[in-house]
Amino acid sequence: MDGKTYNFEDLEVWKEGRLLRIDVENVANNLPIDEKYKLKDQMIRASRSITNNIAEGYGRFHYQENIRFCMQSRGSAYELLDDFIICRDNNYLNQQEFDKLKNRCESVIKLLNGYINFLKRQKESGS
Repeated sequence: MDGKTYNFEDLEVWKEGRLLRIDVENVANNLPIDEKYKLKDQMIRASRSITNNIAEGYGRFHYQENIRFCMQSRGSAYELLDDFIICRDNNYLNQQEFDKLKNRCESVIKLLNGYINFLKRQKESGS
């Protein structure tokens, strides 16, 4: 590719969010049965919200709308980080698993912050 973005699937932030979502689904499917409608459901919804909001924002016409959806996505990433802490606190994750998920989540947050800043610059320049 020539470096241009043709679809939300080309965005690095969406790609990283997708990997996080896959990791979350694997972890969630191994939670105790009594967490099926509590933590499991919450984690899966939050992880899907990250990529869903990136995709939906990309499809919006105005930069400000895209920014708003990316901020929603960032909120879901922080929510997921708290869910990982809950999993660690309840011994559903060992420290190594927790660190891996936390790092991936923080990577998504950093990429989202960069993408939001890019969109703000594009909005200001009128591009």
